[in-house]
Amino acid sequence: MGGSVMDRNQMHRQVANIRKSLFDQGYLDEQFILLEELQDSSNPSFVEEVVTLYYRDSARFLYNLDQALEKRPLDFSKLDSLMHQFKGSSTSIGAKKVKVECSHFKDYCNARNAEGCKRTFQHVKKEYTTLKKKLEAYFQMSRQVGPVHTACRPR
Repeated sequence: MGGSVMDRNQMHRQVANIRKSLFDQGYLDEQFILLEELQDSSNPSFVEEVVTLYYRDSARFLYNLDQALEKRPLDFSKLDSLMHQFKGSSTSIGAKKVKVECSHFKDYCNARNAEGCKRTFQHVKKEYTTLKKKLEAYFQMSRQVGPVHTACRPR
């Protein structure tokens, strides 16, 4: 049997692969890397804390959007303003696919297209939930592995 060092290296590789796939598949953009660069030994779970706050705060926006989409007639400027705030939060953690769907939603608001808004909101929620699951799995595995030495990060 290989020693624990091998297992650790394998896990590090697995974590690196999960992370890479989040970028390759377009879930995250460079903003996430900027967050990672702010994380250091004095604040080893910085990125996870920022993402956790994002999910806690954004639940309120999604709830408010849900409520606003039930109103008749739709208040497009209110919907646009709520989505603008949600898009800003999503942008700040590098949630690329979520951000793209937010932009589509805003386009439908500007076109005063109620059906488009409702349909796109489902896409927003789907990408939001998918990313949440993927990031939770990634963070959980990262915690098991422990901190990655910064030496392997290009300076």
